[in-house]
Amino acid sequence: MAQIALTASPTLVSFKGGSKQGATLFSDSLRVSSGAAANLALSPSRGFGFVASDRIRRGNEGVAKVSGGLSYTWPDTNKPSDRDPPPGMKGSSRFFTIGLVASWYSSNIGVLLLNKYLLSNYGFKYPIFLTMCHMTACSLLSYVAIAWMKVVPMQTIRSRVQFFKISALSLVFCVSVVFGNVSLRFLPVSFNQAIGATTPFFTAVFAYLMTLKREAWLTYVTLIPVVTGVIIASGGEPSFHLFGFIMCIAATAARALKSVLQGILLSSEGEKLNSMNLLLYMAPIAVVFLLPATLIMEENVVGITLALARDDVKIIWYLLFNSSLAYFVNLTNFLVTKHTSALTLQVLGNAKGAVAVVVSILIFRNPVSVTGMLGYSLTVLGVILYSEAKKRSK
Repeated sequence: MAQIALTASPTLVSFKGGSKQGATLFSDSLRVSSGAAANLALSPSRGFGFVASDRIRRGNEGVAKVSGGLSYTWPDTNKPSDRDPPPGMKGSSRFFTIGLVASWYSSNIGVLLLNKYLLSNYGFKYPIFLTMCHMTACSLLSYVAIAWMKVVPMQTIRSRVQFFKISALSLVFCVSVVFGNVSLRFLPVSFNQAIGATTPFFTAVFAYLMTLKREAWLTYVTLIPVVTGVIIASGGEPSFHLFGFIMCIAATAARALKSVLQGILLSSEGEKLNSMNLLLYMAPIAVVFLLPATLIMEENVVGITLALARDDVKIIWYLLFNSSLAYFVNLTNFLVTKHTSALTLQVLGNAKGAVAVVVSILIFRNPVSVTGMLGYSLTVLGVILYSEAKKRSK
């Protein structure tokens, strides 16, 4: 039977493995007696090494064997760990995330610019009908993505109360989209984005009024440049339109109200829905709300659209493409959040507003004053400071 004894004397341990040879001095050694003497010592770089009076062999699998029958296996550091992702996969994941962000930017800015083109430049003056087209596309494409393509698992509505809560959210959502589209008829995209950047201000106000939730004082201080920037931008906007301004403020407030209501109404674990499933149920309810509003407020819009299509068939393709983009805004928003984080999405959103302003000015050539750009820059700075203050207060 083998006897194992520790010796405290320094021992020179030799090892041989692959193309490398070496010797290391250790303060302790392990002596094994089983007909053949062997010293075992820990090596900082290679695991264990063996010295014996008989032959020692190290195989490709990192196994050292002594002729007396003793063997020890240690990890081969020349081999990559099974837990390490392959280098190619890391690169693919990085490119996938960049592609998602680019798709999110393209769909967001694209639907905004196309809305502006249709409602203002092209002369299609039916924002409620346009919103209904968006919601119809979201209903159909959401079902395809969830039920057929399995982008996310389908979640079901569990009670009548939950259904009424989703309906309330859908109504507020409709108001925000319709008012936003109405404002685009009268305001340039650059000014529209400047007003839209005040969403954190309205979110903080509604959160306090409805939940009595107070933020840190520094968070409220950061909202001062947000509001001040919009005031400055309004005073320096050459294309300022009062009704469009009111509609845009109402759309921004409704968007903030929807986010606060969502946190209140769907707060219990049994009622929470991810954004894709929430859109699946909200979109068809929105169509039900928008249909009578379209028929009453935009009389004979279907007939007018068909008449326009007879003169210029491109209007049909514009509406189809625009409605599909409206869905992909929500899809890419969800995927970017899933593959990055909500904070990253917030930072990217701030930058997206600036990109949208630049692109819209280049395309529509709307006049911009230095005062207006200064006000918008101040608003964006305030939003960035607000995001940082919220992050630190958590």
